[in-house]
Amino acid sequence: MQRFSNSVMKNMNRHVLRDGPRVLTADRPCDVFINHRGIDTKKTFSGLLFQYLSHLDIKCFLDRKSMKPGDHLFDNINRAIHGCKVGVAVLSPRYCLSTYCLHELALMLETKKKVIPIFYDVVPSQLHIMCRGSSMAYSSRDLERYSWALEEVRNIVGLIFDPSRHDWSELLSNASSAVIKSLMDVEEEGWPRGISNVISEKPN
Repeated sequence: MQRFSNSVMKNMNRHVLRDGPRVLTADRPCDVFINHRGIDTKKTFSGLLFQYLSHLDIKCFLDRKSMKPGDHLFDNINRAIHGCKVGVAVLSPRYCLSTYCLHELALMLETKKKVIPIFYDVVPSQLHIMCRGSSMAYSSRDLERYSWALEEVRNIVGLIFDPSRHDWSELLSNASSAVIKSLMDVEEEGWPRGISNVISEKPN
């Protein structure tokens, strides 16, 4: 895992927060979209990362935590991805069984977002499309799209975490540092990113 020193972390925090605490309003696009399989990581790593970054006044999108009753799930997710600066893909053992996870990953890559993969209890070579009965059958277009997205993310340098061997606090620190560094890079490149003509369909 890539590690950042305390001094580098402090400098990154100061850079991202140089204008003081931000007011987190519903109208402001999120800074970070956290793509994850809820059953695997929502109550563990993904939830902790959301809370940690939120305390730094970095606006994150984490489905249920970022929406209220009555909000349209798909529309809000798509809007958040199009508006975000950085995507975090938490790739876990049951990730590839979720159509929504695969759609979100594909959309982040199609809109040219900077994506940070976190391989949580999996290695890149284990990521492939898994169909579970007829309800999980994909159209040829979706199959091609999701397979492409997984191939792309397998080739991005990320963090690898084995919950039985590695330290949780170290993962949270490394992931947060990587997110802050990526936000700095995106801002220096001249955000917004991902302006595209991609037309996304609702996942089956």
